Amino acid sequence: MAEIIIDHVTKRFGALAAVDDIDMSFADGEVACLLGPSGCGKTTLMRMLAGLEQPTSGRILFGGKDVTRLPPGKRNVGMVFQYPVMYPTLSVSENLNLPMKYDKSVSPAERQRRVDEVLDVLDMRPMARAFIEDLDIGSRQKVAIGRAVARQSEIVLFDEPTTNMGVNAKLQLIHAFKQVTRRLRQTIVYVTHDQTEAMTLADKIALMKDGKILQYDGPHVLYSQPSTAFGGWFMGNPGMNFIPATRQTGGIASPILAQPLPAPSHLPQGEITIGIRPERVEMSAEPGPGSVPGVLVDQAVGIAGRYLTTVRVDGAKVKVNTAGAPPVGLGDTVHLSVPHARVILFVDGNRVAG
Repeated sequence: MAEIIIDHVTKRFGALAAVDDIDMSFADGEVACLLGPSGCGKTTLMRMLAGLEQPTSGRILFGGKDVTRLPPGKRNVGMVFQYPVMYPTLSVSENLNLPMKYDKSVSPAERQRRVDEVLDVLDMRPMARAFIEDLDIGSRQKVAIGRAVARQSEIVLFDEPTTNMGVNAKLQLIHAFKQVTRRLRQTIVYVTHDQTEAMTLADKIALMKDGKILQYDGPHVLYSQPSTAFGGWFMGNPGMNFIPATRQTGGIASPILAQPLPAPSHLPQGEITIGIRPERVEMSAEPGPGSVPGVLVDQAVGIAGRYLTTVRVDGAKVKVNTAGAPPVGLGDTVHLSVPHARVILFVDGNRVAG
């Protein structure tokens, strides 16, 4: 059992709360990503899980055991850093074996079995006798992953292991990571600032900002139903559109809406905005039911034949992501429609349910 419980953990550096009263858990066998911008507290939280930092307050439990004050060596946790320390004059197999070498509870035969398993999972059998100093950075990080999981620690922590890697090496490492996690089912916490990496790897994502967890959900939920405007902006490239809205007798009115949005009965006081993903906005050259006119002011070619355009609607700028070129040119009138079911209502930056 390797559930991780973070029980109201705070870490302060003077007046700064780098981690601010986080209370959550990571399930046994789950791949969880800590995602957020630089300085949000994700590495500090990771270091507390590893035992490299001590919480100012709160507790950390692994499998029901309080490990808050235990040093790293007593936590039975594997770690992979941005720049893993390996021995360049040892072979790949020897580096994989090294963490188990002085563990008397693991027989030589079992050590070799684990090394062989990791070599096969990572598709590194042809490199088994190669020296670390002869490998590229992507292969070295694959060895670092293998070394962490070969120990068969119940928990493995990854601190941005793909940083400073080229695109091809990063893709290879992500593929290797997914192979390992499918096979070995350890509880894994992975720190990254790359949303694509998090969406690809994670069972669930913890989105962090200013030392707090704003939302902890599956990748699809985090993208389609952000609990905060920050989440809607941070997830996606480009992020969600946020368009001013006002309360009216008939509901919630906004320049992007041809008809008011029904107002929830429990709508709190505060600044109202509506959020809509660029790919959910429909655009045409001619007016239609539920459409509003706007002026095409910018366009750019995206990937896979998609176009990202910007349309000005009554002073608001709306990003539209379409499969194909826009139907008109710059400066011309287009017509946008937004399905009410795709709209998310925010008050003071927080999603309003219902």
